[in-house]
Amino acid sequence: MGGSQDRALLDLLACPACRGRLSEEDDRLVCCSCGRRYPVREGIPVLLVEEAERPEGAT
Repeated sequence: MGGSQDRALLDLLACPACRGRLSEEDDRLVCCSCGRRYPVREGIPVLLVEEAERPEGAT
């Protein structure tokens, strides 16, 4: 993502699993609450729980 417009969009988005705040990390959006990592493909966040990587140690 990147840029001020994208920052404003990121502030509006929430984790679909727990509604936590998301932050950018490389090519992923990471939930600050549950730790799920959502991919960003061609600049578009894929906010599907099925597509998320779970945090290490989570079941």
